[in-house]
Amino acid sequence: MIKRTLFFGNPAYLSTKNQQLVVTFPEADKKEAKIPIEDLGYIVLEDPQITITNGLLMKLVENKTAVITCNKQHLPCSFLQPLIGHSEQTERIRHQLNASTPLKKNIWQQTISVKIYNQARFMDKRDIPTRKMYKWVNEVKSGDVENHESRSAVYYWQHIFGIEGFTRGQHGDPPNNLLNYGYAILRAVTARALIGSGLLPSIGVFHRNKYNAFCLADDIMEPYRPYVDALVFDIMETNFEIDELTTAIKTELLMIPAIDVVIDGKQSPLMVAMSRTSNSLYECFAGTSRKVLYPVFI
Repeated sequence: MIKRTLFFGNPAYLSTKNQQLVVTFPEADKKEAKIPIEDLGYIVLEDPQITITNGLLMKLVENKTAVITCNKQHLPCSFLQPLIGHSEQTERIRHQLNASTPLKKNIWQQTISVKIYNQARFMDKRDIPTRKMYKWVNEVKSGDVENHESRSAVYYWQHIFGIEGFTRGQHGDPPNNLLNYGYAILRAVTARALIGSGLLPSIGVFHRNKYNAFCLADDIMEPYRPYVDALVFDIMETNFEIDELTTAIKTELLMIPAIDVVIDGKQSPLMVAMSRTSNSLYECFAGTSRKVLYPVFI
């Protein structure tokens, strides 16, 4: 079942009754709204005047609903996660912490190979020359010691949007603002899936910044990034004004969890595919598999 994503950009009072999320608005002419909590996968809270009850938060956590809050720049800045995400969490975390360095390097090799491949597939869709990209896909070594991820990124960002001089950066020119928002949503989707698989999203296989609480999420979301890039490109093509993150643009980007992807030869929503990826990652940590399942960009 595809879980729903709710976005709250205006003042509201959020509570719960009879296993439903109840939305009450300060405007007298707006009717109260009710949504079954079991249908919810993600809730994005943007307006600082939103009030949410602890009873609702508890039910959302029990339902494994990701609650995302935004900062003054309207970008997702925090993610509410349960203390216990899986019945076998202790054992699964132990396998994760005991993963050998060669295993983690192999996982990173797989991850970067698929990321570059998916970037190349998106470039194919745009009729951009990809010979270098496919060459790099097959040259990625254990741990990506030759940094093919960086080489491919330079080529990719120079060509993908057709903007002369475009560089990817948190504070760069548009569409970086759209990419920042989209990647933040993707990061939350990834963290939710990892927690659901009983893994710690803070302990990565490659990323290891001590100030980053989502190192593993940043690792595993890499092959999924081209789906965000493709959505941003589609938004640009529909003549949206992209200098600001409007409600219309956010609405489009909040569809990321429901994007159809192909994984293991089958089509499924991105959020479902991410759960398959995170579970396959655990199987690698547990020693029952050597392959992380990632989607292939079509």
